[in-house]
Amino acid sequence: MKTTRKRLGDLLIEAGLITEEQLQAALKEKTVNQKLGDVLLQRGYITEQQLIEVLEFQLGIPHISLYRYPFDTNLLTLIPKELARRNLIIPLKKEGDRLFVAMANPMDFFIIDDLRLSTGFHIETAIATKDDILRAINKYYNSEDGFEELFGEPQVKEVTRDDDVTDQNSPIVRLVNQILSNAAVQKASDIHIDPQETKVVVRYRIDGVLRQERVLPKQMQNVLTARIKIMSNLDITEHRIPQDGRIKINLDFHPVDLRVSTLPTVFGEKIVMRLLDMGTSLNDITKIGFNQLNLQRFMEMIEKPTGIVLITGPTGSGKSSTLYAALNKLNSDEVNIITIEDPVEYQLEGINQIQVNQNVGMTFAAGLRSILRQDPNIIMVGEIRDRETVEVAIRASLTGHLVLSTLHTNDSIGTITRLLDMGVEPFLLASSLSGIVAQRLVRKVCRDCVETIAPSKREMEIFARRGIKIDKVVKGRGCSSCNMTGYKGRVALHEVLCVDDEIRRVIMNGESFHKLREYAMKSKTVFLIDDGLLKIKQGLTTTEEVLRVAILE
Repeated sequence: MKTTRKRLGDLLIEAGLITEEQLQAALKEKTVNQKLGDVLLQRGYITEQQLIEVLEFQLGIPHISLYRYPFDTNLLTLIPKELARRNLIIPLKKEGDRLFVAMANPMDFFIIDDLRLSTGFHIETAIATKDDILRAINKYYNSEDGFEELFGEPQVKEVTRDDDVTDQNSPIVRLVNQILSNAAVQKASDIHIDPQETKVVVRYRIDGVLRQERVLPKQMQNVLTARIKIMSNLDITEHRIPQDGRIKINLDFHPVDLRVSTLPTVFGEKIVMRLLDMGTSLNDITKIGFNQLNLQRFMEMIEKPTGIVLITGPTGSGKSSTLYAALNKLNSDEVNIITIEDPVEYQLEGINQIQVNQNVGMTFAAGLRSILRQDPNIIMVGEIRDRETVEVAIRASLTGHLVLSTLHTNDSIGTITRLLDMGVEPFLLASSLSGIVAQRLVRKVCRDCVETIAPSKREMEIFARRGIKIDKVVKGRGCSSCNMTGYKGRVALHEVLCVDDEIRRVIMNGESFHKLREYAMKSKTVFLIDDGLLKIKQGLTTTEEVLRVAILE
């Protein structure tokens, strides 16, 4: 009797991983050549690990974790690196005339046939996640191959623009490419190259936490720095002053933009590269992590035709992403949007973006004055750093423009005090400010190794103090997809303060900070700590993460 294979969508619903509504939404969005699994992954309904576990059941093909898998490196010669990368395959082991390979798509019969013909083996397949395969390819294919000459002779000579650092097959070029592609696979946001007295340390910032990736010998420092400087069009003969540049490259067949910054230190130049992944820049305001009430309040703020909306938080708290998402939402043919940024991170279509250039006197304040003569509807100022910029921004909002900007403060109410300290007149601030959003990023618990546990006594006390009941919390055990950390990805916590007539009156009368806080509590403002605790209750993050970024009062 012929058994009919169940469809992937039905299996995912049966497993309780997605709902019927989510399946229908994904089917509607799916194009002809796209796989349903890929759409569900893109929308964040399921993780890759969950998908391959269901595929294993549907196709009867085993799934495998490549984390600490004992690879036979001799087999890697059977499948060239480029072929392995393009088709997401890696050889595992051979038994007699059978070659076992891990594939991200075990239904790709063309590649299986190609492998059978090119290797002469009978091919047996297993499913592995795309990230797992890319990580294994980066780790095992020519991991140290060809770098011996770099580790060998100390390089005394000064590096110039010679073949060593520009030839695509030279060891240093391959090493830099490997550092970049490893960072992209591990979804790092920054790469740090730290020169120390006897070595050079390469570290990645993943989900906001720095992690050491590899240690290189000191003699490689000169060529490594020269290669990165050439890629980012910097002056390779200048070692005494900081420099900034950009690199645009394709990593694993999709474009990545890198912002490069060099800084002279005692042991040589430290290089930090910020990865801006053009393919995954967050442009959807509903996917940033706003809860229902905060999203509604934020939308009301940015849909007003005039006023200032400020997004505040420390460096690296995702302020730019929120600003870009807001601009993307407001972007249409009917409005003229102009931004002034330092530097321009993501380039958005249909928006006029200006780069600050201190050397020629193009500051935030000077640029803002010029923007006002360009008939804008919406202005985005990358950052308010001084009194002059804030005064021009206020003038712009009072003359009928919507101004969006960022400021470095700890919470939404502290922003008002900070602006008054900068010397802004209370009546100007009260009449121009529409709202303030304080934001922080916390790591999300990895969905592949999440487990539910009972809250500790201390956690129950924390929740009780904020009037929230809790009976279970989650944490990640640690698995191959989260590099044994228990966390994967990040989510934002928000505190949205709407400036209404009462807050305006408090600002105008110069009343105390405490009065503002009392009124904010009365008007049901969700503070950062409360938003964090609600996200713990939803099973998105842990208490340790929330207390790392928000203060418990």
